[in-house]
Amino acid sequence: MSSQTLAACFDHTLLRADATPEQITSLCAEALQLGCAAVCVNPAYLPLAVRELEGSPVLPITVIGFPLGAVPASWKVEETRRAIDMGGREIDMVINVGLLVAGPEGARNLQEEVSAVVRAAGEVPVKVIIETALLTPELIGTASRVCANAGAAFVKTSTGFSSRGASVDDIRIIAAAIKDAGRDKTCRIKASGGIKSLDQALSLIEAGAHRIGSSGTVSVVREFVQRKGT
Repeated sequence: MSSQTLAACFDHTLLRADATPEQITSLCAEALQLGCAAVCVNPAYLPLAVRELEGSPVLPITVIGFPLGAVPASWKVEETRRAIDMGGREIDMVINVGLLVAGPEGARNLQEEVSAVVRAAGEVPVKVIIETALLTPELIGTASRVCANAGAAFVKTSTGFSSRGASVDDIRIIAAAIKDAGRDKTCRIKASGGIKSLDQALSLIEAGAHRIGSSGTVSVVREFVQRKGT
């Protein structure tokens, strides 16, 4: 792996409530310099990211139902349509965790919600944030299978706003569930939340993550260069 290959695994991210336009512009410049997969910002800053990244392979992406997911599915559908109209190239949506954990109807509720957003997104890939910090291992597996079967392009671990972010165990459970659903060729894994070091990133990738969401991309890639020299 080279530093360029590593950087291409990252969605360079800034989702803080106090993020400024100047910080978003800097975020995009960093992503362009490093060669990241994407820049992930809140919807208010999506048009700015689209402008800053125009003509480059770095994708402008945004979040839906963020960070709690506790809005009606119809709202998420409308947010998705608007985000795509603004130039969003991928969608990171948050599930309604409460509906999932409420009882035996949880899986069906999740299936309906994710399917609705995937249909609204059309050809635009949807990453589904299941917030692993709030789920048992069994429910992480259930959520991952349901999301994969509903057409999610990625199962994503975390918003970064809960009690913890991605863990190696999370990634392994998600990977096994997606494979069990027979969707490992079409559904990938995004790890996010608190990923600040090179060792963290590499361990998550080794466990099965294809994409990393982090605000610390620059320091992680810099650490790689210092350690590996390329």
